[in-house]
Amino acid sequence: MDVPLWLALLVVGVLGIKLVHPPWWLVALLLLGGYLIADSFLSPTVDTLIN
Repeated sequence: MDVPLWLALLVVGVLGIKLVHPPWWLVALLLLGGYLIADSFLSPTVDTLIN
């Protein structure tokens, strides 16, 4: 199954807000940071660390 990155980030954000109740600015910062890192030159390094 091929899920777009923006959809996966949106689902993680919604679940995180419902389950943990963090401040909205923290959620926005994490989502934006994750999106920017996924499209940068750091993505192979992050992929290696996750897998």
